[in-house]
Amino acid sequence: MKTFESCRRAFPVFLYRNYTVFDTGSELRITFHFEIPGLSSFDPVWHFPKKDAAPVRVQEDPCLRNMIFGLGMVELISYWKIACPPQVRVTAGALTEAQIRWWKDLYYLGLGEFFYTNRIETDPESFMELTGRAPEADTQAPPPAALNGCLIPVGGGKDSACTIELLKKSGYPLKTFIINPRGATLKTVEAAGLSAADSIHVRRTLDERMLALNREGYLNGHTPFSALVAFASLIGAYLHGLRYIALSNESSANESTVAGSTINHQYSKSFKFEQDFHNYEKEFIGSGIHYFSMLRPLSEFQIAGYFAGKPAYHDVFRSCNAGSKQDLWCGHCPKCLFVYLILSPFLSRQRLVEIFGTDMADDPDMQEDFEKLVGVREEKPFECVGSRSEVNAAVCLAVEQMEKEGGSLPALFSWYRQQPLYALSFPKRHAYDRYYDASHLLPQEFLRILINECYGGNLPC
Repeated sequence: MKTFESCRRAFPVFLYRNYTVFDTGSELRITFHFEIPGLSSFDPVWHFPKKDAAPVRVQEDPCLRNMIFGLGMVELISYWKIACPPQVRVTAGALTEAQIRWWKDLYYLGLGEFFYTNRIETDPESFMELTGRAPEADTQAPPPAALNGCLIPVGGGKDSACTIELLKKSGYPLKTFIINPRGATLKTVEAAGLSAADSIHVRRTLDERMLALNREGYLNGHTPFSALVAFASLIGAYLHGLRYIALSNESSANESTVAGSTINHQYSKSFKFEQDFHNYEKEFIGSGIHYFSMLRPLSEFQIAGYFAGKPAYHDVFRSCNAGSKQDLWCGHCPKCLFVYLILSPFLSRQRLVEIFGTDMADDPDMQEDFEKLVGVREEKPFECVGSRSEVNAAVCLAVEQMEKEGGSLPALFSWYRQQPLYALSFPKRHAYDRYYDASHLLPQEFLRILINECYGGNLPC
């Protein structure tokens, strides 16, 4: 059996050797070159479409090189975790001491779930020694002369649909950004009324040798995917001359997955990462592109309420990881259950059954996941789900509405109605109606749109 300790003894070094960039005229093809000596080399590939056919002179553009190098620094974590070598040596680019601290912080916190689920005991210092060559000179470049428009990463769920709808009111040109397009992401763009020309499609190809080693029993688990989205969207925005990258991460993403710990499945969606990345871009890249989340002041509860009023997306959005390849809701996983619950105060039971293909609140097999979501158990599902308190608020409101209508409660709601947690949560069921998190990076012009659309023009006192 392969363990954290045995793998580190057998394979003590990980190498981020370099990257190669090939300009086809229509796209940049970027290949990263990693190696775990004695085990395997790895060469994952990214394809970025360009704005026009003019050649991109990567060697003459230190700003773009720093972006590409940074994308590789995130990509490497998927390959490092196969054996978790204690030494990581980087020769693909320069690293200052401040950058080394930044990357180790991202790796350690972004791998919190990986360490937890694999029962790995380590600490922020000893899990990795990261080394790289020192910078020779200032490697930043001045930003392009003209930047305009917004890039909106789209994952196919309700959140990015809400960001698109809000930013339609900005007057800026909008482009959506999709990594490895699939049904829900493409249909979201279509439902938004945007054309194919308004969408940037990026392809990411994993190295098959990594997947083969996973099948052989080497270490595997969750990595901070949204950090990949951050660096990849920065390259996309830069190649297309866009001023803003508008994410769709909400305040709820800040809550830990395991109560009383820093283990957060959504770490790279948290405000801490958003602010850290924003600062990293300014200090070590300097493109002039502003990275922020349009939905950061909001809770998942509020987003669900806003999304419920956008019926064009209801039949096309998908958030289920289990059913993503088939572009469907599996109807049996904690992510499906969470989305069902958070929408339950805003859409009828019949409409929810039409969307999900099943009445998830009436499925006793979902009891354990339901208890995790409402906080009866200390560990939430390792999925992108909302806070425990807002799930309780949503369920309380749904129960209240059903009882007023005189219908019978579905199985999970009937069980919940008898629990002490219901009595504790019911008085707080309206706590998220006008919730506002002031920790955000929204430019004022976009904050005004959010306030007008989600708060009726006035923030809560």
